[in-house]
Order: sequence, then structure tokens, then C-alpha cells
Amino acid sequence: MKLLAALLFSTASLSLAPFAHAQGVQPPQDPQVLAAAQQAAEQWLAVVDEGRYTASWEQGAQVLKNAVSVAQWEKGMRDARMPVGTVQGRTLMSSVYATTLPGAPRGHYVVLQYASRFTDRANAIETVTPTREEDGTWRVAGYFIR
Repeated sequence: MKLLAALLFSTASLSLAPFAHAQGVQPPQDPQVLAAAQQAAEQWLAVVDEGRYTASWEQGAQVLKNAVSVAQWEKGMRDARMPVGTVQGRTLMSSVYATTLPGAPRGHYVVLQYASRFTDRANAIETVTPTREEDGTWRVAGYFIR
């Protein structure tokens, strides 16, 4: 099954957009674009933090929905998030605008990385990748926790 680069499930992480290296970066970074993508990502993360995985899928980008069913998403998110416990905090480490990402269709993406603390994992990195859809709305296309 394919979602952007790959759909990988493991007991420790869910990779729905393993964008370790963004391609097609468009410097300089537009602060308004980055802020809009970050706001969308953080609103979506709040839903995930509440354990509302069906709602997070429903609020996700079309590319995410086309690649994985809601049942697969829910299972993957439970498998990824339950072992780390409840989020205690997160700090934005980086945001990179890109027009191309490995395995993803061309588009407008912002790859956001957060240093996150959970009750059962003190040091985690969350990668959230919103994409700007045709209607101009930023929606999450991928999530990865390690």
C-alpha cells in the first residue's frame, strides 16, 4: 500500500509520510505560508492527542485518505501513539516548504518537525506534513513519530 513514500507500520511508529529529506525546497521561506501550515498541523495534532483518530483521518488531506482506509489509519495511530503515552509537550524544531517529496505528487507541502515529550517517551520527534489542497486549505498528508 502506498501513501506518499510508503505506509509503514511498526510497534514503535507509524509512518505515513517519511519525509526525511524534503526536495524542491523554495527558499526563502514565506512566513505566512509556514504559519498557516503550522496552524493546520497543530489543530490536527490536538485531535490526535485526544485519541480521536477517525476524526484525524477525516480532517486529513485527500492524498492521505486515498492511500489508507480509516480502519488502517486508526490501527496504525493506536499502534504508534499508545506505546508513547500522553503528550506532555512539543516544540517546533523546523519547518521546510517543499513542492516535491519522495513518493508524493507535486504540490505545496510544509514538513514540520517537533521535539515532543510523552509520558512514556521523554524524547520523540514528530514529523507532520500538511499540504495545501486545491481549495487553498492546509490539511495533514502525513505523520511520523520516532
